[in-house]
Amino acid sequence: MSLLSVVIALAVLLPVAAILWLAATGGMDSLPHLFGVVFPRAAGRTLELLVLTGFFAAFWGIATAWVTTACDFPFRRLLTAALVLPLAIPGYLAAYAFGEFLDYTGPVQAGLRALFGFKSMREYWFPDIRSMGGAVLVLSSVLYPYVFLACRAMFLMQGRAAADVARTLGAGPLKVFFRVQLPMARPAIAVGLSLVMMESLNDIGTVEYLGVNTLTFAIYDSWLNRGSLGGAAQLACLLLLAAGALIAVERAARRRQRFASGKTTTVVHDAIRIRLKGARALLATLVCLVPVLLGFVIPVSVLGGYALRRLDHLTDSRLLDAVATSMVVSGLTAILAVALGFLLAYSGRTARSPAVGLSARVASLGYGVPGTVLALGVLLPFAAFDNVLDQNMRALFGVSTGLLLSGTGFAIIYALTVRFLTMAEGSIDSGFQKLSPHLDMAARTLGRTRVQALVSVLLPNLRPAILTAILLVFIESLKELSATILLRPFNFNTLATLVCEDASRAKVEDASVGALIIILAGLIPALLVSRSLDRAR
Repeated sequence: MSLLSVVIALAVLLPVAAILWLAATGGMDSLPHLFGVVFPRAAGRTLELLVLTGFFAAFWGIATAWVTTACDFPFRRLLTAALVLPLAIPGYLAAYAFGEFLDYTGPVQAGLRALFGFKSMREYWFPDIRSMGGAVLVLSSVLYPYVFLACRAMFLMQGRAAADVARTLGAGPLKVFFRVQLPMARPAIAVGLSLVMMESLNDIGTVEYLGVNTLTFAIYDSWLNRGSLGGAAQLACLLLLAAGALIAVERAARRRQRFASGKTTTVVHDAIRIRLKGARALLATLVCLVPVLLGFVIPVSVLGGYALRRLDHLTDSRLLDAVATSMVVSGLTAILAVALGFLLAYSGRTARSPAVGLSARVASLGYGVPGTVLALGVLLPFAAFDNVLDQNMRALFGVSTGLLLSGTGFAIIYALTVRFLTMAEGSIDSGFQKLSPHLDMAARTLGRTRVQALVSVLLPNLRPAILTAILLVFIESLKELSATILLRPFNFNTLATLVCEDASRAKVEDASVGALIIILAGLIPALLVSRSLDRAR
């Protein structure tokens, strides 16, 4: 099992190693242009996007988490459950919806013209959604739930213990929040913000559609439009450094969060919430309602409205082919990722060695690698293997093998497996943590072999964790765009790439049916989380 863990870790490291090799051997001719022109602009825009998106995601996430745990107001339970629904909306779909909603022909500007009698755009000013501000609005609206979930869990675990002590000393609710609860929640905030920034760094559909030149888009542009693989790899190395820094922050924050949460066991269920009335109740309701409207209601309303007018597309051959392709790719990715994740988790349970522990940590790095970087790192070794194999087969047998790996869906499945392996391993490892090690020992003392104990005892108990892992990886693979759009072969479309193609041609209405299918699939885990929050009150 230790050897298998090491092999899995090496498979995850392969794309990263390929990027580093190409960056080192790709030549220096493009460096003056890259680091004199492209990098400063792209890095500045990327930093601006991350900081602003993180700020607004933190604002909405912290505010809604505190209000829903510390206060009682109308529709609190309903809004608490609804606050995680934006997780079902990929950023690129939200960008398409906001582009239509705030466009000149959209309902907002049309309403302004009707209300004030404007005849053309020259008579009034309206912010352009295709801008940095638009990208920040879109990404923070769909990513703030990461901060909300992390902070709400921390506020729930803190409960009455710290807050009630502060209140007995005469502190008001806001002072308790700023002086006691907010400092204690800093590890949770750091975890949530790290995830927000990693997702923002990975995004390509949103920034491309809204015209924001980030590092991710610069890699895409250097690779496909400029034909500079070496330059793209050199930019990818810089993006990897940024992703690595975010991973380090997230892991350090998780360690501090476990320490902080272990200090208190009383939960907020035992606390008396502050009952809000009048203007304060209205304000609390609006604080929770606005992010739900921005992150979920508007995208679903726009795309759903278009989809209702395009129901005839349900029988369109392009859509049906994309659905079938997505099912196959996502299904195979889920099976492969869960199988490898199970091997890693089981190895950690049975062979507690440094090699296994290191392998598990290395295998979890894939999620932090942006999709464009991952695609570049996967394509290079696969294309090299295909070319060598084809040359040898031509020389020996006069037969061309073509592109067996880089020219098929296998490259996509490999990249998605690397990216979502940590999600599968984490879910299964959580399931293992709930099973006492004595189960294995008891089965062995009754004469079962290790394999028999695994099949007859552990697997039946792990079924919920395994099914959850399959579901999560399947849905995330269905939504993924960054790596898929770069690795797909000719005439190979998943739902995500088909929707992106139509939207890039200003055919958002034609893309709406596929977009709605992606959203409905993404709603499954979001609703499961909402249900658990509703039960937690």
